Amino acid sequence: GLVKEEEGFAVITDILGDEDHLGDMDFKVAGTSEGITALQMDIKIDGITEEIFEVALEKAHTARNHILSSMNEVISSSREQLSEKAPQAVVLQINTKKIRDVIGKGGETIRGLTEETGAIIEVEDSGKVTIYGDTPESRESAQKRIEEITAEPEVNKIYTGTVANIKDFGAFVTIMPGRDGLVHVSEISEERVENVSDYFVEGEEVQVKVLEVDRQGKIRLTMKGLED
Repeated sequence: GLVKEEEGFAVITDILGDEDHLGDMDFKVAGTSEGITALQMDIKIDGITEEIFEVALEKAHTARNHILSSMNEVISSSREQLSEKAPQAVVLQINTKKIRDVIGKGGETIRGLTEETGAIIEVEDSGKVTIYGDTPESRESAQKRIEEITAEPEVNKIYTGTVANIKDFGAFVTIMPGRDGLVHVSEISEERVENVSDYFVEGEEVQVKVLEVDRQGKIRLTMKGLED
């Protein structure tokens, strides 16, 4: 702050409300030990001299270093992790073609995710997904579920899938939410397969490997070489 009368002046550090109201200047200086990061000045007189400005900056420098020194005595560096009680959000970027999978018919999927994880999930048209949760577990659970829903099958990767449907020509296996692949009868075993149902039971888990994902998104799977 500043009190100025004719040629005399006094620069005051850490002003109170009355001094701000009755004084001639309100000058705020923010920064670190390495320098100034922001300035704000309000004055009620026509202007200030270079001398006043220099004195104000010097006093601000002294005060800032004093405050930083006191802070460093309590905590000398930033915490590696925020407090669990601090509001936090996780931001993901998904393929825009996957937005409907996350939202679901009539919003059914995203409502289910919110009920399941306790997190608030916002999806933008750009594919940006923001997850708000009161706890790390809530945010991580929602993130994991969304990543599962939006994941793309990887060729040559082995998945633990669930047998969804059995046909004479093979079996359809769900390897990720909403994504089924076909294990053709010729890819079930190295041996000749006479009856597909001898190798599968609907609902059971099986190990499969992705052989191919065609342009239509159809997934071709194999069990050869994966037998226990």
